[in-house]
Amino acid sequence: MTEYTLAQLAERFGLPLIGNGDTVITGVGSLERAQPGQLGFVMHARYAAQLASTRASAVILPPALAPGHDGNGLLADNPHAAFARIAALFEPKPAMPAGIHATAVVEDGAVVDPGASVGPFCTVAAGSRIEAGAVLGGHCVIGPDCVIGAGTHLVARVVLVRNVILGKRVTVHPGAVLGGDGFGLAFDQGAWLKVPHLGGVLIGDDCEIGANTTIDRGALDDTVLEHDVRLDNLIQIAHNVYIGAHTAMAGCVGVAGSARIGRHCLVAGAAGIAGHIEICDHVTITAMSMVSHSIHQPGQYSSGMPVQESRRWRRTVARLRRLDSPRRSADHKDEDA
Repeated sequence: MTEYTLAQLAERFGLPLIGNGDTVITGVGSLERAQPGQLGFVMHARYAAQLASTRASAVILPPALAPGHDGNGLLADNPHAAFARIAALFEPKPAMPAGIHATAVVEDGAVVDPGASVGPFCTVAAGSRIEAGAVLGGHCVIGPDCVIGAGTHLVARVVLVRNVILGKRVTVHPGAVLGGDGFGLAFDQGAWLKVPHLGGVLIGDDCEIGANTTIDRGALDDTVLEHDVRLDNLIQIAHNVYIGAHTAMAGCVGVAGSARIGRHCLVAGAAGIAGHIEICDHVTITAMSMVSHSIHQPGQYSSGMPVQESRRWRRTVARLRRLDSPRRSADHKDEDA
């Protein structure tokens, strides 16, 4: 069992300690459901009631809440971030032995570092390189001319189609497909003509790609995610999109081709971003929004209408339909005149 004293955690993460430093921590939990031996955290004063009633052996809390807490704790200006760092100590990570599983297929011309782990039923095509400490879980498919950086982890059933470069310490969750053809079509003589996609996908260090997310390769230039970009599950990133560092997107976001998104942006679930537009740094897009034009000023942006009771919604729609009625009447009067 993994365990630390509260004093050890305080020293390791540089956090001031209150209470008994000999308290043993064997795991983490929420304030409401934590058990003795676990460490919880609290961010805001509105959770003070839970702080008073928690069974956690210790909590991480902001300094402003320390005077009202008579138990054990660690002080942090950002308790959530401190909790994330400490919780990682208790995350089970089964060791993946270095080497190539007997059922894996590595083509001639592929390079696999001796310190990498290639799991069962994986395939690695010629021209691709797997660097030291990289882990390929079962059934991953690595196409030609791909690079998997040091310490990167493909959890399982990940497909890199072609021309995909993953930086260091990237995590890609099951079912993700990177480097597939973009949806590029030209219309000629009454039929669609497929545009070849000759670019690739470039993923920076410390990125995370969620389950069943797809990132298409570029038509000519690369589709790019700078370092520390975080994508949730079921996201579509189209060809030639560029996403700046430290940007995060929640599930079911769709980004159309050649959109350029700045750094430190947040895009909430099911938002849509049109192609060939630019979003500057430090922009937040709220859930279900449709971004159809460029955004040049930092801030929070929204569109759409929140859910409401059906009868009220129908009345609202009816009013919207009548908005043009005065204008149409005025137009008819002008014509009659």
